[in-house]
Amino acid sequence: MRRRRLLLTIFAVCGFSCLIWFTKAWASPESETWHLDGPHSAAQFSVRHLGISTVRGTFTKVSGDVAYFPSDIGKSSIDVTIDASSVDTRVTMRDNDIRSDHFLDVAKYPTITFKSKRVAAAGTGKLAVTGDLTIHGVTKEITLDVAGPSDPIKNPMGPGQRMGASATTKINRGDFGMTYMSGVVGDEIEIQIDVELLK
Repeated sequence: MRRRRLLLTIFAVCGFSCLIWFTKAWASPESETWHLDGPHSAAQFSVRHLGISTVRGTFTKVSGDVAYFPSDIGKSSIDVTIDASSVDTRVTMRDNDIRSDHFLDVAKYPTITFKSKRVAAAGTGKLAVTGDLTIHGVTKEITLDVAGPSDPIKNPMGPGQRMGASATTKINRGDFGMTYMSGVVGDEIEIQIDVELLK
């Protein structure tokens, strides 16, 4: 009798554990966590100067993670951090001015961040990613137009896989409290982000 009771208890525990596992697996499709590969990723920008030419620059230090649900895109999320001091426009004096309190004020606001709130399909091979962009201590909701992600490939440089994506958007620097030299430096900033992801 004691042995029978023990067997029934074991079967009950195993059955309950399997039920919990099955419920979780059914309710939550498996996500894929990808990490930005910094040396192969960049956040680039362009702005008009005097209304007659375009100045381009890049932030060379970008990091972040992407939780990617290929079977349910709406559950995906993106979290990116940019080192504001890594700005590079190929002119040291201009870079230092951008880092100063005239613009980014990196001593006070060392990072630029983007945290997604919604991810939606926007056509074949395209996504619309809406989230909070924080620059210069100010947070605004923006939408990134994303091309990709590409199909994953085997990482030729080591274990795991790689895939890539590109995103574009436009912002008004005045919305983020940066109004210095308006009329000389354009207000609209075009942003291009290129990332390579690794898992």
